[in-house]
Amino acid sequence: MIITNHSYMLYQFRRELIHRLQEDNEVTLLMPFVGHENDFDGCKCIHTDIDRRGINPLTDLKLMRTYRRLLKEEKPDLVMTYSIKPNVYGGLVCQSLGIPYYCNVQGLGTAFESKRLAWFVTMLYKCALKKVKKVFFENKGNAQEFIDRNIVSINKIKVLNGAGVNLQHYAFHDYPKDDVIHYIFVGRIMKEKGIDEIIYTAKKMKELYHDKVVFDLVGFFEDEYKETLEQLHQDGIINFHGFQQDVRPYIINSHCLLLPSYHEGMANTILEASAMGRPVIVSDIPGCKEGIIDNESGYLVEVKNKEDLFNKVNQFYLLSLDKKIQMGINARKLMEDVFDKEKVVEETYKELIP
Repeated sequence: MIITNHSYMLYQFRRELIHRLQEDNEVTLLMPFVGHENDFDGCKCIHTDIDRRGINPLTDLKLMRTYRRLLKEEKPDLVMTYSIKPNVYGGLVCQSLGIPYYCNVQGLGTAFESKRLAWFVTMLYKCALKKVKKVFFENKGNAQEFIDRNIVSINKIKVLNGAGVNLQHYAFHDYPKDDVIHYIFVGRIMKEKGIDEIIYTAKKMKELYHDKVVFDLVGFFEDEYKETLEQLHQDGIINFHGFQQDVRPYIINSHCLLLPSYHEGMANTILEASAMGRPVIVSDIPGCKEGIIDNESGYLVEVKNKEDLFNKVNQFYLLSLDKKIQMGINARKLMEDVFDKEKVVEETYKELIP
């Protein structure tokens, strides 16, 4: 049984693992139905409501009771959880029922930024992971945070190379030869993804290069950015494309991906753009820096530093076409060597089914 908080995200990043598990096992999925829940052929899918961001104790208690009822009904031999609430509440229920369970920490998010919230989340995780078989992390920095907080012992930790990237789906494409440079951001339009820094950089670059530079934003936005994005789009500072089911056409037309994020587990957009042969400019943080070779497949920038982002974006703009092309080739090679989805899936499978 796999317990998660988002059917769309599970399909996007874990469907290959699920297919591998289905070769020798029956797979049941507990998750909110928010897209692609009908595409898990052969899986039993059970809808579960989750308030992904809320901290209402009554709502979370209801979720925990739902997990307990379903686990008793389904009687899984093994449970794997993704994201904080399934990790904590699913883990607690599995522990109480004596069901073997594995957890995936896909990133720390904002949970450890506030001291009070960090203490609370640490206590929850300590209780939930007491009898966990293994905790999967997507970068060493997040794993070390759990070790430093004595949440889980080092012998129960497994660091994977994110979810990996499907090298066939995100195939290499020749670099654009036109002289209008397209920078692309793919993801949720929110402060923690570095959107303020991107807006600052876009304005300065437009002042310098006018129509010779384009900033494409692909993704859905937090409400606080609605008016800002509409105005920037109207003023020609950015091109906002909204949420897209398939981001590949936008990556193909781009010259460089931007992700000045504040925190990540493993940023899949870095892996996808790199696999398609596009350089990246990303924050020097766990979850981003692993997916890049600084100065060879792109540039690392200091987190929350808008001037550093502008300088690196401008530095990239001034590179020769040959240098940009070589960066893209280097990016693809790194994905082939380290982040191949098939390798990550098999490594995960062997931990679950020795």
